[in-house]
Amino acid sequence: MGTRAAAPVPRARRAPRLGTLLTAALAALATAAAGLSAPAAAASDADRPHRPARQMENLDRAPVAVATEDGVFVGWRMLGLDPESVAFHVYRDGERITRRPITGATSLTDPRGTEDSVYQVAVLRGGRVAERTERFGVWEQQYREIPVNRPPDGVTPTGATYSYRLNDASIGDLDGDGRYEIVQKWEPSNAQDNSRSGYTGNVYLDAYTLDGEQLWRIDLGPNIRAGAHYTQLMVYDLDGDGRSEVAVKTADGTVDGTGSVIGDPTADHRNASGYVLAGPEYLAVFDGATGAALDTVEYTPPRGDTCSWGDCYGNRVDRFLAGVAYLDGEHPSVVFARGYYTRTVLAAYDFDGGSLEHRWTFDSAQAGREYEGQGNHNLSVADVDGDARDEIVYGSMTIDDDGSPLYNTRLGHGDALHVGDFAPDRPGLEVFAPHESMSASGNRGATFRDAATGEIIHELPGTRDTGRGAVGDIDPRHEGAESWAVTATGAWNSREGQLRGADGTLIGTDIPSANFMIWWDGDPLREILDHDFVEGVDPAGRPYVAEWDWESGEQRVVFQPDGVYSNNYTKGTPVLQADLYGDWREEVVYRAQDDSALRVYTTTEETELRLRTLMHDPQYRLAVAWQNVAYNQPPHPSYFIGEGMADRQPRPNIRYTARH
Repeated sequence: MGTRAAAPVPRARRAPRLGTLLTAALAALATAAAGLSAPAAAASDADRPHRPARQMENLDRAPVAVATEDGVFVGWRMLGLDPESVAFHVYRDGERITRRPITGATSLTDPRGTEDSVYQVAVLRGGRVAERTERFGVWEQQYREIPVNRPPDGVTPTGATYSYRLNDASIGDLDGDGRYEIVQKWEPSNAQDNSRSGYTGNVYLDAYTLDGEQLWRIDLGPNIRAGAHYTQLMVYDLDGDGRSEVAVKTADGTVDGTGSVIGDPTADHRNASGYVLAGPEYLAVFDGATGAALDTVEYTPPRGDTCSWGDCYGNRVDRFLAGVAYLDGEHPSVVFARGYYTRTVLAAYDFDGGSLEHRWTFDSAQAGREYEGQGNHNLSVADVDGDARDEIVYGSMTIDDDGSPLYNTRLGHGDALHVGDFAPDRPGLEVFAPHESMSASGNRGATFRDAATGEIIHELPGTRDTGRGAVGDIDPRHEGAESWAVTATGAWNSREGQLRGADGTLIGTDIPSANFMIWWDGDPLREILDHDFVEGVDPAGRPYVAEWDWESGEQRVVFQPDGVYSNNYTKGTPVLQADLYGDWREEVVYRAQDDSALRVYTTTEETELRLRTLMHDPQYRLAVAWQNVAYNQPPHPSYFIGEGMADRQPRPNIRYTARH
């Protein structure tokens, strides 16, 4: 039996406060001369007397122990709502090994530990043990392997065979026990970019525990094409019941985790070129524990006239993005979008545990043609205007929490996007983005902008499509984060471009790789995460972590795992990057070269830095949710981590959901 698709019901828009309107009006006058349209400034404290706490996952301590040459490295989480005074003791084989309570970094190296040791961490509040972790053993190597169930090979209607490989993934606490599970996308070997014709195999979504137990499989069916721009996977606890749901675009023939079919199980809407340009389109929410479809509604917007999206053969009509945002400042909503080269539409929904309720829709066809063509191959979500509610940074424009335009820089389309506190001496957040169209950007290869208004703080010159750019604190000699982009003529992986400080200072023309960033070693500087790509040899390359040597202007590889591949060809992205285990440093997930398993790699470097888990910073957690979208981007927190950072990180304004 198919799941009924109900028409979405619009929600009444909240009336803006008078103070916010006056502030926005003054900001509009101030920034009009800079060429920005519909700008808004950050709300003042008087405009936001009450800031509700955001609902967040009630996580466990995620303890980890790894055998090293120096003993056993042990790490665990400091949670978002832990008091600053929280302390810890560590036990090995039932005996306490810490002489004094640990009040610093939430990790240590036990020189007497062995691969046979069993550890436990005790949490102290007021000098007394308030909780204990379960006992946990030692990883024999620097990764945890998660076996997976590879789908069988298939055959297209033209008789061509294809196989499956692991691709992007997301995470969520699917069963409410405080531990993360992985929702993994399987991509067929004939997956296609929207610009290319050809049949593709079905896309599968699997759920696995970190111990390798498969919970369910969803088959998206023949009417969802495979490729980077088609399936955007949102995993998040949307209804606040302590368990994550899975939201994704579906169609006739999608089979949920219990075997129930959405829509017409016999329909095949593919044309002779392999495109799906007919038939119904749905947005579905699935139960995280079982994979059962909970609600299905018509996808907004419908494709309508394919030609109205910029071409008639099916490329631009099927460019999708998605994210999760706290649009009311307290509860998460899902935002699904269509289009960014020309017409652009974003639709926001709330989920109450049983049904999706339409919140708002932004449509450039109604807002004005100046909002066409401003989207990226990715988006970001952050509270850019300081009103405690999230905005959608949709490439070169930003959509406010109520679905109205916050501002439009008119800098055009781009391939990469970063939002965070990259200049800590300035108030608020910043955006760094490379640009594709030099006619739209005014020969700006990349811009470093104020996230609240879109004002350009500094820029990198350009004469062509600038496809790579990254930002992070990699040079302690300069305040804030450095940003760089491949602006020289040459290949996508060129190491020539411009490296600039947060204040715009040109540091040099030798740059690091410009794909991903990761916190891996013990200091607050961020490392480079990329891969060695061999054109035409491997479907991807060998991943590595590298440090930037700011004195010589070179990057130095510090970690390179064997037996795994990166994802998405030249993009060099991991399956997933997030703070999954231990202290605040990030883990990285890669696929085994034979696609038989996932490997979760963790650092074993010692650190003196004590930080709460990044997963309880709402902006970072939302970034992990949208990380898999189209051209994957690394997650950034809402506060600055780097040389000269504040002694204490801000305690997040969150509340935990109940555990099950």
